[in-house]
Amino acid sequence: MSLSLRHAALAALAWAISLPLAAQTVKVTPLGGFDGEFCAQDRALVFEDPNGTRILYDPGRSVVGASDVRLGRIDIVLVSHLHGDHVGNAHTQAVNAGSCAAPDMSVSAVPTTNAVAIALAKKAKIVTGSEMPPFFAAKLRANGGNPADSVLARFGGSVLLGGVRIATVSVQHSNGVDPDFIGGELGKAMKEAGIAGDVGLATGYVLRFSNGLVAYLSGDTGISADQDLVVRGHYQARLAVMNMGDGFTTGPAEAAYVVNELVKPAAVIASHANEAGTVDGKLRPGSKTEAFVKASKMPVHLPLSGKTMEFDAAGRCTAGC
Repeated sequence: MSLSLRHAALAALAWAISLPLAAQTVKVTPLGGFDGEFCAQDRALVFEDPNGTRILYDPGRSVVGASDVRLGRIDIVLVSHLHGDHVGNAHTQAVNAGSCAAPDMSVSAVPTTNAVAIALAKKAKIVTGSEMPPFFAAKLRANGGNPADSVLARFGGSVLLGGVRIATVSVQHSNGVDPDFIGGELGKAMKEAGIAGDVGLATGYVLRFSNGLVAYLSGDTGISADQDLVVRGHYQARLAVMNMGDGFTTGPAEAAYVVNELVKPAAVIASHANEAGTVDGKLRPGSKTEAFVKASKMPVHLPLSGKTMEFDAAGRCTAGC
């Protein structure tokens, strides 16, 4: 065989070997308050890379603490900001407790936070941006963990953990630390004065998985030019998790503008509805969630708790949607 033919054969073999990996999907499993529904406090998602790395995003209040059997193995915990509904100042006592519109949140998680309790139990890294890593390092240390497990991913840079590259991107949102997370006399004095701690800016995330899928996790945000210039222009995100509950983040119309005109992903997962978005697993008529779905130009997938969705490198849902 000539040298040129040998090179061609090797190239063909390498291409054939790469096909199974390219065809692999990222699995996304919502961990909401009610089985098969999209409810008011639902934020938590578990992303599973084709290589097995599992990432928990914004555990909030719907994950039943570190003992939640739905968690399985968790390698990385991402927290967009320190508001209680994202980091978890409390959590439900059980899945399906309360109602979809008003889920149970009766179990306090202060001052530790639900996110830290889960990371400690799972021996997971906590990845955050801005000035949040020292806060989480202190929480880990205070609870017998390793402060080095709090990992920084600063704006404009990224970290590679478990084969997944994690970058933080800007959002338009506050990020105060509830004095209950601080505790003691200092926390009490801050609470009486009506002030919160400062841990820098809130963040969104861009994840690049080993199959090539790039996902944008909006966090709580308003409309930003960075969603066009950075998230679409630089990172070229193909899947977006878009918070759209209004009041505390983009509303349905604003969120639809973000995905339609700025990020332009192939598909979207709705998040942070602050309402019962579904009834019996179907869109609730007249809801903000329905308005967002109808206004979006690309497929919007509902994060029905416990139902795993799978996405290919192009951001297309291949199963579970």
